[in-house]
Amino acid sequence: MTTFVLLPGAGSDSWYWHRVVPELRAYGYGVLTPDLPCGDDSAGLAEYADTVVAAIGQRTGLVLVAQSMAAFTAPLVCERVPVDLLVLVAGMTPAPDESPGDWWANTGQPQAQREQAEREGRATAGEPDLVELFFHDVPADVRAEAFALGEKRQSGTPFEQPWPLKAWPDVPTRFLLCRDDRLFPADFQRRVVRERLGIVPDEMDGGHLPALARPQELAERLHAYRTST
Repeated sequence: MTTFVLLPGAGSDSWYWHRVVPELRAYGYGVLTPDLPCGDDSAGLAEYADTVVAAIGQRTGLVLVAQSMAAFTAPLVCERVPVDLLVLVAGMTPAPDESPGDWWANTGQPQAQREQAEREGRATAGEPDLVELFFHDVPADVRAEAFALGEKRQSGTPFEQPWPLKAWPDVPTRFLLCRDDRLFPADFQRRVVRERLGIVPDEMDGGHLPALARPQELAERLHAYRTST
C-alpha cells in the first residue's frame, strides 16, 4: 500500500494538509501528516528528520511530499528510509553545506520577491501583508480558520544549521511550483530547480499554499506522480 507522508513548511503543522488528506484517502492511499518540532529551540534539521522517521516506522511504499522549508528535511529522511518518490511543493531546494537561513541570499530570493511585487504593483516596503503574500488565493473561510488557529512558533535553530548531505539522495524527485507564488516567484523557482536539481519543475496555478487553496488539484497531481512512478 502506498503511503503519502506530508511535511508542512516553517511555522506550520499537520493542519496545513487537512484539505488534501481526504482527497488522497479517496484514491485509496494511506496518509501520514507528522508535526515537525518547529517550536522547540533544541530541535534542528536532524531532529526534524528523526520525527518523520519515527512517524513512518516500518511502512514502505512511501511518497514523501515536502512543502516549502520541509525540502531541507525530506532528503535527510530519504537517506534513512526507503522512499519511492520525493515531491517538493513550492520548496526551498537546499545545496550542500547551506543553512536554511543562508538559502535566501544565496538563491537571490529577496530580489526575486521584490521584483515580482513591483511588476504586480504591490508594496515593497515595510512589513509584508500576510494575506497578500500567502493567502491571496485561499478561500475566505479557510483563511479565517487559519488565522483563528494562529501561526505556530518557528524556532530559528534549524535555520542556523548547514544542510548535511553532500549530494541529493538517489530517489526519484519531482518539483511542483506554483505559478502565482508571491514568496518564491515562478521564474525564480525555475532557475533554482534547474541549477540545483537539474530538472524542469512541473507547474500549477496558485500561490504558496496550494494545499489550502487548491487541495483537489494538488491531490490529483500527487496521484498522477504516484501512478507514473
